[in-house]
Amino acid sequence: MALNLPLRHTLLILFSLSITITTSLPSPSRVTIHQDSPPYLWPLPAEFTSGEETLSVDPALSLTVAGNGGGSPIVRAAFDRYMGLIFKHAYNRASSLLTRIRFLSMVEYDITSLKIIVHSDSEELQLGVDESYTLMVSKKNELSIVAAATIEANTVYGALRGLETFSQLCAFDYLTKSVQIYKAPWFIQDKPRFQYRGLLIDTSRHFLPVDVIKQIIESMSFAKLNVLHWHIVDEQSFPFETPTYPNLWKGAYSRWERYTVEDASEIVRFAKMRGINVMAELDVPGHAESWGTGYPDLWPSPSCREPLDVTKNFTFDVISGILADMRKIFPFEFFHLGGDEVNTDCWKNTTHVKEWLHGRNFTSKDAYKYFVLRAQQIAISKNWTPVNWEETFSSFGKDLDPRTVVQNWLVSDICQKAVAKGFRCIFSNQGYWYLDHLDVPWDEVYNTEPLNGIHDPSQQKLVIGGEVCMWGETADTSVVLQTIWPRAAAAAERMWSTREAVSKGNITVTALPRLHYFRCLLNNRGVPAAPVDNWYARRPPSGPGSCYAQ
Repeated sequence: MALNLPLRHTLLILFSLSITITTSLPSPSRVTIHQDSPPYLWPLPAEFTSGEETLSVDPALSLTVAGNGGGSPIVRAAFDRYMGLIFKHAYNRASSLLTRIRFLSMVEYDITSLKIIVHSDSEELQLGVDESYTLMVSKKNELSIVAAATIEANTVYGALRGLETFSQLCAFDYLTKSVQIYKAPWFIQDKPRFQYRGLLIDTSRHFLPVDVIKQIIESMSFAKLNVLHWHIVDEQSFPFETPTYPNLWKGAYSRWERYTVEDASEIVRFAKMRGINVMAELDVPGHAESWGTGYPDLWPSPSCREPLDVTKNFTFDVISGILADMRKIFPFEFFHLGGDEVNTDCWKNTTHVKEWLHGRNFTSKDAYKYFVLRAQQIAISKNWTPVNWEETFSSFGKDLDPRTVVQNWLVSDICQKAVAKGFRCIFSNQGYWYLDHLDVPWDEVYNTEPLNGIHDPSQQKLVIGGEVCMWGETADTSVVLQTIWPRAAAAAERMWSTREAVSKGNITVTALPRLHYFRCLLNNRGVPAAPVDNWYARRPPSGPGSCYAQ
């Protein structure tokens, strides 16, 4: 996805400066973020240069838009959000414009406006949407005609990523009580390495209130993640409203731990405003015991409650009804059908299922395949691309619909095998990218490479990205955000930044100081990210110290 921006060549000349990134490990007792240190950007942009100037930013920073998509409400709303983050110490920003006019002769700011140019007027958000952007920050002088910050992007979603980077360049100076940008002028040309950069949340094992899900989505945008994988239901609970089969959410933990259709629609809307797709998951045929609370006929028998009854058309009618209801809510092209950890023993021990198997000359493995393939066709009939966990590929890969996206979790080389057969793959190796594994440190998350062992460029393209998974067995509202962060950020940079940038040098020098800084940025934005250096994730600090050294 190459940038095709008309100002690029002129701006490259204006910003033909060099940059050297040097960082040192902070002292555990005192940390000083020096003015002469470069701002710590996370994730690292694809290309950037900087200078040696310090620029002041007007608290009444104005927005100027251009291009076919510059006037998008998505851009305006994002600008307002980021102004609240950047100028959180300007407690009455609404009056700042009048203040600036009144004292214009006394105070002059280097950056007084932010120009956002968006070339496309399309707001469609699907896999592979162009998230590239160019960001220029400079004050007007004899060498530069640019007297402001400028973000230029092909889509509104590229503009959102540029706004996040701009916000990370801005730092509040407590001595001058002003927002400043160090190491200016900046020229940043950026785009993601992978088109799918996901985070899974699990609302079956523990219910997460809508506002908490929104907090998670907001925090994802800070690290430029772009897919929320919503594992909505599982064997423990079915908290989701499905109008076609209204008894299903009787499987919720309680009548207060449920998501209405309106709740789900609001989550999708909220995510889109931040450039994040929501991929829903309905895990079948296993992990589905909770379905039978509302419709006991879905259980093969009272003593065999999962996998779902493969013999009944009613089972597939319910799946079709749920998907029809969900299609009205979730516009993303992917739908996850699960298919993992299916233990078929009780099928073989249930009389009517055993007779059905015999009548079709099926083994229980054949029945498992039959169920998955039939569910895939239901999803495809509703214009969805099916995503399945890797067991489906390992068990009957040659029979899967060729459009299937295989999600790795269990076997380290499954993406290698899947792309060799022409399937697309999402990397989520449990040994490193399962966030509920609390003993996995940040550096192991960071060093895990989705393309390891895949050398053919055509096959590398079939790895569409990766996903960190926040399974909910031991994480509820009280700890979910500090379990996700900051380790999810380590994977986020691996998925956004170039492979060369994240794979060279000593990461305790090239990455760790920036990750400390990003963790503190999350904290300052109200995200309770845990200390980076915890030997066991999500635990509080072991003693006094700076946020930037924990």
